[in-house]
Amino acid sequence: MTIKSSQDLVNNALKEIKTITSNEASKLFKENKCNLIDIRDIRELERDGRVKNSLHIPRGMLEFWMDPSSPYYKQGKIDSSKEIILFCAAGLRSALATKTLQDMGFKNVSHVDGGFSTIKASDFEII
Repeated sequence: MTIKSSQDLVNNALKEIKTITSNEASKLFKENKCNLIDIRDIRELERDGRVKNSLHIPRGMLEFWMDPSSPYYKQGKIDSSKEIILFCAAGLRSALATKTLQDMGFKNVSHVDGGFSTIKASDFEII
């Protein structure tokens, strides 16, 4: 049996998803044209800070919170008329999560290349 590596999964996801820069994400965020979703673990947010006014959906709950048929669905958590932009610490988990949301049927979804590390270096307000 051959097991695909996590890096293989990420590389495959990157071929099928939309990747944007932190500057592109910042522009959409400032223009109120996106749901900026931080999928990092709560401990990462507490340790490293977070983007002011971004949404937090832990990676482990993403599919459940986004699925209207799930008992964990978060009604009104996101604005479905806006692009969904995911980010994690470095862009690996968010690539996989973006692919998963696409597989679920979400159309207007992307992730931030480089994750929170590039976001911190851009003009986002970190709190």
